[in-house]
Amino acid sequence: MIAIGLIGYGGIAQDVIAALREGGNAGRIVGILCQPGRTAAASARLAIGGIVESLDELLARKPAIVTEVAGQQAVAKYGPEVLRRGFDLLVISIGALAEPELLDRLKTAARDGGSRILLPAGAIGGLDAIAAMRVGGLHAVRYRSRKPPAAWRGSPAEKVADLDKLKGRTTLYRGNAGQAALLYPQNANVAAAVALAGLGFDKTEVELVADPDAPGNVHEIEAEGNAGRFAIQLQGRPSRTNPKTSALAALSVARALINLDATIVI
Repeated sequence: MIAIGLIGYGGIAQDVIAALREGGNAGRIVGILCQPGRTAAASARLAIGGIVESLDELLARKPAIVTEVAGQQAVAKYGPEVLRRGFDLLVISIGALAEPELLDRLKTAARDGGSRILLPAGAIGGLDAIAAMRVGGLHAVRYRSRKPPAAWRGSPAEKVADLDKLKGRTTLYRGNAGQAALLYPQNANVAAAVALAGLGFDKTEVELVADPDAPGNVHEIEAEGNAGRFAIQLQGRPSRTNPKTSALAALSVARALINLDATIVI
């Protein structure tokens, strides 16, 4: 049974632990890193032991993989050291990799430590098809995120539109994936994942939309290449702990962790 270390104790951590518990895999979590002075709060929220307050304490528990579920700042703060010390790092806040300097630091640390950066699909599907099409020649990738106004609160969207008074679809951002991921760190991790699977941050087209009639978090992806064309739409329900995040994101992390022990991996 592979030992898991978590960085973060918020909503995604709660959802990941719940998913692992349902599958009988929660016992693989050997440590959870929280902010100093927050051990009691983290223990109460997660209802699990092994809470630590420093990266050294977490790594001393010898996890086979460290999983970031704490946000983009945590990737920058802890990611390079985790990788440099030889631990694989599973990153859910993929939007952090839109920062070129941080991405270079992470790659260098991984090479120095002989470790890997693992990226789960998160709130969407289709990344395997995009990555496969890239091998044979990928020409264009477009991604649109359409969510209820509440999902955009606490983001730059509040300066673009009055989220409480929207009557119809309103485009909040249109541009490339790199800027989208940096401007909307809690909403555009998917844009970063699509970019890394395909044409990169500068060439991946992104549109972010607030829609009072959206049935949930709706993701639309189109890709064209020598192997053909595909278009998919995923309607995800928001996480019960955070409306800015799709429930599927935490399930994707849990799946990636479960696959580390699986005989057949899909």
